[in-house]
Amino acid sequence: MAGQSRKWMILVATIWIQAFTGTNFDFSAYSSTLKSVLGISQVQLNYLAVASDMGKVFGWSSGLALLHLPLAVVMFISAFMGLIGYGLQWFVIRGVITVPYFVEFLLCLLSGCSICWFNTVCFVLCIRNFPSNRALALSLTVGFNGVTAALYTLIADSLDPSSSSVYLLLNASVPLLISSLALVPILRQPTLSPLPPEAVRLDSLIFLILNVAAALTGIYLLVIGTFSTDIGTARILLGGAVVLLAFPLFIPGILYARSWFQQTVRTSFRLEDSGFLLVDDEDLELHKELITSDVSVHENGLTHLISENGSSYGLTRRKHPEIEGCCEAIIGRNQLVMLGEEHPARLLVRRVDFWLYYVAYFCGGTIGLVYSNTLGQIAQSLGQASQTTMLITLYSSFSFFGRLLSAAPDYIRAKLYFARTGWLSLALIPTPVAFFMLATSGNATVLAVATSFIGLSSGFIFAAAVSITSELFGPNSVGVNHNILITNIPIGSLSYGLLAAIVYDSNTSSDSTMRSLFLFLFSDSTVCYGKACYFLTFVLWGCFSVVGLTCSLLLFLRTRPAYDRFERGRISAQLY
Repeated sequence: MAGQSRKWMILVATIWIQAFTGTNFDFSAYSSTLKSVLGISQVQLNYLAVASDMGKVFGWSSGLALLHLPLAVVMFISAFMGLIGYGLQWFVIRGVITVPYFVEFLLCLLSGCSICWFNTVCFVLCIRNFPSNRALALSLTVGFNGVTAALYTLIADSLDPSSSSVYLLLNASVPLLISSLALVPILRQPTLSPLPPEAVRLDSLIFLILNVAAALTGIYLLVIGTFSTDIGTARILLGGAVVLLAFPLFIPGILYARSWFQQTVRTSFRLEDSGFLLVDDEDLELHKELITSDVSVHENGLTHLISENGSSYGLTRRKHPEIEGCCEAIIGRNQLVMLGEEHPARLLVRRVDFWLYYVAYFCGGTIGLVYSNTLGQIAQSLGQASQTTMLITLYSSFSFFGRLLSAAPDYIRAKLYFARTGWLSLALIPTPVAFFMLATSGNATVLAVATSFIGLSSGFIFAAAVSITSELFGPNSVGVNHNILITNIPIGSLSYGLLAAIVYDSNTSSDSTMRSLFLFLFSDSTVCYGKACYFLTFVLWGCFSVVGLTCSLLLFLRTRPAYDRFERGRISAQLY
């Protein structure tokens, strides 16, 4: 029982780490001030946002560090990278020191790398301590990464609401403080033995309660973030947020009341075991055996992809001669037949499904992240600069709700089954709607609604991506394959952000658009006002997101048979 209590304490520590280390989401809160202090163009400012996102390119370094260093040491290295990166930027924005633009770029890169290292620490903690409910633990904790901007806005209002530089100070100091608080439970990690089925179901119920509590936390932060407060009121509201974040500390008490839950609550709910994949590992292995026995290598149009050493990597469907047409060429060619088959990197990049998935992520979640990075300039150009912090809170809160919703397939699959790639397609719909809304109208209401839509959509995609990658391309290869997938984030940050910056700078003067391409070589700070500043950007971003939605639909159509077969195998296993 003591070990079970300690694992929930570790979960609380992970939640707090995630809640206070999503520091890239508040970039818009101080980006305009940073641009003014440095005297740079919008293109140059975009490169700083790209530098922060480029930290994901070096995410593999955190995994390498964990092979040689204790987890607590890696966590504090993450904290000190953020302390140096954000701390020196705070000195720059306060005018204490001046640094060349290249040094500022490196500071942003170091700050972004610290975020990625923190994420790796949290992933390892969840996987180690919740092997039977990894998907639920990951979706819950990753979800809290979306509330960082809302929490920091509340803290900033409690300290100095008139200063945007306070965000950089918080980004530098708060993660180090939270790491110190999380040190004790991390050092006291229990040695956990495999749980019996009843204990796994109890854990699933506890995760359900935690998700409800997390939703209440998000609603609280959303509501209080929509109106202005004085310093005194902000401090009271901050205290309420801290209480909500501390609620999971009572989980050990829930464990001691286990018999009460079994008699009163569990009789009303039937919770299935939830694994990192759609079902647990044993169901997955049984599913593979059923598929392998039902389809021979050359029957029913099925064939194996054979590696150089003779191993079989996934089943694909061969095209029947009698089936013709472009639809079959796109949807039926090399279709996945089995979920969970391991795909090494060399096989992954040959998969049509992977590139459809890559483009869907690139034109969905990534474009939403770029929108959040430029939200400060968007609000300023539309005459809503005073509402920037409110808009950041909206994006952060709805991103949090989207991350929580990503766990829905695991909870409701017994009642409503739907392939996870289908959920991905549904989650992408709000993004093009939001961008076309922004292109047609720039008033405050439309801006707020569109920001909420984009936050909800991108949050779902960020949280669901790990499970989708593991289901389609294998759980054991997810570490490498998911890092390959998220290379689209710095690429998207550069390309989408550069596009927006060029359009923005081209509307600040009557000069030709080509001049904007070379504004990076100059050090003049430009400000654009009016709907035209981002009109073309919104139209193009909307078109790109439609492309992403189309790719996600194709991915769903190609993978639906594998998901359906997977579900039939799971149901058959339960019946027998």
